[in-house]
Amino acid sequence: MFQRHEHGFGQAGGAAALSLDQIYVPHRQPDTALERLRRTLADTDWTPDLGARIGSREWWRGLVTLTALCGATIALAPEIGEPLAGPTLPQLTASEFDEARAQSFAPLAWGGDTGRRMGATDAVVPLAGTPERPSIELTATLGQGDGFARVLERAGVAKGEARQVADLVSAAVALGDIAPGTRIDITLGRRARRSDPRPLDHLAFRARFDLNLAVERVGGSLQLKRLPIAVDRTPLRIQGRVGASLYRAARAAGAPAKAVEAYLRAMAQHVPVSRIGSDDRFDIIVEHARAETGEVQVGQLIYAGLDRGRKDVRLLRWEQDGRSQFFEASGVGETRGQMVRPVGNVRVSSSFGLRRHPVLGYSRMHKGMDFAAAYGTPIRAATDGTVSFAGRHGGHGKYVKLKHNGSIATGYAHMSRIAVKSGQRVRQGQVIGYVGSTGLSTGPHLHYELYKNGVAVNPKSVSFTTTAQLSGRELANFKSKLSNVLNTRVAGAEAPAEKVEIAAR
Repeated sequence: MFQRHEHGFGQAGGAAALSLDQIYVPHRQPDTALERLRRTLADTDWTPDLGARIGSREWWRGLVTLTALCGATIALAPEIGEPLAGPTLPQLTASEFDEARAQSFAPLAWGGDTGRRMGATDAVVPLAGTPERPSIELTATLGQGDGFARVLERAGVAKGEARQVADLVSAAVALGDIAPGTRIDITLGRRARRSDPRPLDHLAFRARFDLNLAVERVGGSLQLKRLPIAVDRTPLRIQGRVGASLYRAARAAGAPAKAVEAYLRAMAQHVPVSRIGSDDRFDIIVEHARAETGEVQVGQLIYAGLDRGRKDVRLLRWEQDGRSQFFEASGVGETRGQMVRPVGNVRVSSSFGLRRHPVLGYSRMHKGMDFAAAYGTPIRAATDGTVSFAGRHGGHGKYVKLKHNGSIATGYAHMSRIAVKSGQRVRQGQVIGYVGSTGLSTGPHLHYELYKNGVAVNPKSVSFTTTAQLSGRELANFKSKLSNVLNTRVAGAEAPAEKVEIAAR
């Protein structure tokens, strides 16, 4: 049996098999040394990564390649330091130089004209000195932490006049209250001699949102002029439906981002944000000032309201005992939250309970918590209160005790230094002393105690709410202000407020 293939006919089938020497193999020329060398060079990687396999044959091969290439580059580079031969232009004569200069850009800066010009002759008499400009107008900017007088001195105002202007301005507004970035327009006048600084003729800047100040020279002396700016301080009221997102709805209605954040924080103390429905209506009133020059200034949140249909929430910002917080329409204000750690996030070296005293050597009740803070670490009040004791207190060493609202009190022992006095009111987070090791102590740490009805309790177990209640004349003033605030017109509303509705979709 035969079958055709590319070389002719051959046998097929299993009856007869061909031997290996009977199989046809195409003729192949033997490899030459040049062919083998060419294949070797082509298959060899002459530029391997020198950062890998350091010390291997491939690495050394790459190093040799790099060295050879660098050597060839240096050997073939032209000589460095020897000048290249070229033609040298002859030096210009004086007349040629004047002619070339007249046709360049320099005469434009000096006030000359373009074109062919002649150099000056002997008939031209040079001036003894160039005339000065009668006045110079410039602008200075007050930087962060910069001094007002120092800014004027850098601008060219004489030191004495800069101090005089600073004294005049400070009589109208505190220099520290001038906002950084304020632009000061300055005009310096003519001086008698070049060695003298130019006198100040005029100075003007915006000292406050509602006040411009100007300093002018009148009859040889500097005088301050106040230029008040009319400002409309009508509060801005924004209302709308909550929709899918209270934040997005309020922002879409035109409420500033900080005002919306303050609204959410105030409202969260009375209504869980998750329970605010899409059909509820928000009511936001913020401080708003518009100057006659067109600038707008938005202040803090004044009123936060939420119409829920069945139970409305109305909160008004009110200041009591030097602290500003939101009160309900009934005159009740709340500040919720746990006490803060008096020395921050440090290790608790000893907890509340029975323990062996490290100094006395016997077991007794440990009525507080020990914080392993470093010497000199600031100690802060756990919450608002009044200092009922500040001084040395037996084994407590230097000790401070604070009385808080209700029946709660806290104590801070082993201080190195006390920063408050008895009877002083302190706020949460205020520094009242510093960590030390006074009294019965083996090292610097804070011994922190918490008292409830005069009995020491575990500081970890107490979470309480401080409540403020307005009464008497203060409550009447509060309700009067609330009534006036609620009469604020909705921003941009030509129709009654009930028809203004913007909600996020």
